[in-house]
Amino acid sequence: MVRPVKNIVIVGGGTAGWLTAGVIAAKHRARQATGFTVTLVESPTTPIIGVGEGTWPTLRTTLAKIGVSETDFFRECDAAFKQGARFARWTTGEPDDAYYHPLVLPQSFSQINLAPHWLAGGAAGSFCDAVCPQGVLCDEGLGPKTITAPPYQGAANYAYHLDAGKFAPFLQRHCCEKLGVRHVLADVRGVALADDGDIRAVVTEQAGEIEGDLFVDCTGFRSLLLGETLGVKFHDCGDVLFCDAALAVQVPYEHSDSPISTHTISTAQSAGWIWDIGLPTRRGTGHVYSSRHISDDEAERELRAYLGPAGKDLPVRKISIRSGHRETFWKRNCVAVGLAAGFLEPLEASAIVLIELSAKLIAEQMPACREVMDIVASRFNATTHYRWGRIIDFLKLHYVLSQRTDSAFWRDNRDPETIPERLSDLLLLWRHQPPWLTEEFDRADEVFPAASYQYVLYGMGFRTAVEPAALAEESALAQRAFRENAILGERLRSGLPKHRDLIRKIVEHGLQPV
Repeated sequence: MVRPVKNIVIVGGGTAGWLTAGVIAAKHRARQATGFTVTLVESPTTPIIGVGEGTWPTLRTTLAKIGVSETDFFRECDAAFKQGARFARWTTGEPDDAYYHPLVLPQSFSQINLAPHWLAGGAAGSFCDAVCPQGVLCDEGLGPKTITAPPYQGAANYAYHLDAGKFAPFLQRHCCEKLGVRHVLADVRGVALADDGDIRAVVTEQAGEIEGDLFVDCTGFRSLLLGETLGVKFHDCGDVLFCDAALAVQVPYEHSDSPISTHTISTAQSAGWIWDIGLPTRRGTGHVYSSRHISDDEAERELRAYLGPAGKDLPVRKISIRSGHRETFWKRNCVAVGLAAGFLEPLEASAIVLIELSAKLIAEQMPACREVMDIVASRFNATTHYRWGRIIDFLKLHYVLSQRTDSAFWRDNRDPETIPERLSDLLLLWRHQPPWLTEEFDRADEVFPAASYQYVLYGMGFRTAVEPAALAEESALAQRAFRENAILGERLRSGLPKHRDLIRKIVEHGLQPV
């Protein structure tokens, strides 16, 4: 007898739960008339962690697909634009040591690899400035679009910074009012299994048993369903990524019209790094560090030194980090999303994008019946394992390339025993040929494009051997691309507004409806 999959039960709210609910409900909206349901069960007392404030450009597509107004998003989530990340003191630790990882591809990226031409001295300045205009936009505090641009479109690629404490309730209202998601406020006290080992229902204190065909575990680090109930173990990555704690603090602006950074700022410290994210009403900052290399008190002193007088008496909240992920993400009729699946230090804002990618994959591959679910789960697990592996590689890259020797933390990070084998092989390869549209980036489920690797590699002083004679045939095309980038940069600089001014106009007047 075929058992159709129609009742989806998401356990846990927050960004993970509500984004997943929205993506699934929007994708299968037409099926609601035939009995397809999405139910989200959320404790009325459990607080969300609420510090995941950086995103990827993918969130624009996700919000558009689930029908969210970009204007409403800015008005209700204290949102700002993000055009990349600025990494300070990661290479040498000196005051002038900084580079950008922007969100714009290098000029003419699909036609020519500009990296070897830049390395050969074909363009002046930093790699980022030579091949894209976004670093300059960030330096000058300009937004990526104008008020007349349609929602989710801009002159430069962009993501968002947002208030995570406001984002989840915003998504909840949208999912319940517009997408038909059923919201149950109840504390889960147990999990009931069927005879075959599947999850039959979650047992709640206030609403009794809630049955489902597919359960999505969004219960945070606890991983109540996948970890505790189904016994899927945690794969610890602390031997590769050392940071295991964070101190978070919210910093008010000195003035109501203070500039808002249009990029994440990541400033390396003695045993970790400090994030600095600008929202319209405050800055979200925090120190991510390795407790094996620095004490909590020392980490707090470094954070307060970074903040200066503005951070003298502000309350600091400690968050424990366990770098790693579940050994499998989908077992039987349960799939984990968000912190229940795992967590990595937020160096490249990968937490929310992993939620998006998982939710999208679940929605698109939604098994029609239980009989095919294990096949779908196997494919989901293979894709998701690959994505986690590539994010771990990319985060480690930032540490491996550092030239800092001023503390054990930086020295230990370059120990070959701590570097994933795939990353070691690629670094050797890139000593002789720069990354581009080559075999190592030919998978559809790649999370970081070759351009991202280029920005970090050449921003941190990595050198790839180049043969000027081998570049001669493309030299004219390369020089034209460098010139076109410079012209584009000047045009954008003269036509884009200041970041705070743009946000103020969006909140007051709204973006133009399409």
